[in-house]
Amino acid sequence: MLRSMKELEGYAIGATDGVIGQVKDLYFDDESWVIRYLVVETGRWLLSRRVLISPIALAEPNWSEKVLPASITCEQVRGSPDIDTNRPVSRQHEMGYLAYYGYPYYWGGSGLWGGSAFPGALLAPPPSHGESNSQYRNEQARRAQEQLMAEAERHQGDDPHLRSGNKITTYDVHATDGDLGHVAGLLVDEHTWEICYFVINTGNWWLGHEVLIAPNWITGFDWEACKVSVGMTRVSVKNSPPHETNTIIDRKHEGVLNAHYGQFAYWQREAEAYARSSTQRSEGRRQDVTAELHGKER
Repeated sequence: MLRSMKELEGYAIGATDGVIGQVKDLYFDDESWVIRYLVVETGRWLLSRRVLISPIALAEPNWSEKVLPASITCEQVRGSPDIDTNRPVSRQHEMGYLAYYGYPYYWGGSGLWGGSAFPGALLAPPPSHGESNSQYRNEQARRAQEQLMAEAERHQGDDPHLRSGNKITTYDVHATDGDLGHVAGLLVDEHTWEICYFVINTGNWWLGHEVLIAPNWITGFDWEACKVSVGMTRVSVKNSPPHETNTIIDRKHEGVLNAHYGQFAYWQREAEAYARSSTQRSEGRRQDVTAELHGKER
């Protein structure tokens, strides 16, 4: 299901021993369009310090209570590295943050989160003592983590391209033939934390209407001028399915929207990425077995 970024603002982050604070902003990367951190204001218990909370730490959300449970403690947050949330977050800051909490790096793999589409998959699975193949599975998981970390190390000098969700809602949007409006919000997949759509307010020329534009339909960003460009005309946008606030966006609605613009849906891209990842894993296992057989022959 898709969730509005505005809906997430004000949600409480619940630690295992109390409440950390409330969501005030988020950081997403502008290459894979995934939310990497929630910016959380801690309140008076930590002098209203703003801290980063990774979706890796989050358990199943309590949407009715507006609580995002996290598998960390308030004391861990108290001792976490200081990061100025008003300035760009460097890769070195990220590495220090992830190391502090014991999380693998999310970059370097073929999925949205390392080798997977889900942030929780980066956490090592608990040992399963009751199964005969548990040792094999745990060894495979260990190898996968080592490969992911090695790949991430090779990319540790990359620019993380992290952007503020609050900041981007001030950006103007331009079609191929004129002003389209401005970014009014973001729709996020509640499981993968991928940004699936920008909500565009067309009030500058088409009063009272909002439309959805997927990140991969965008042809350019001017980060200094706060400008977004899309490769479509205003008439095409006007004829697209309108977006109604508080309406649940289902696959049928998304299918109509993608068909209108002649685009592939984001879940189709994810399926292709998963297929490629599965092929790579199968090839890796084949090579492991071949090497083991050669070793026995010697």
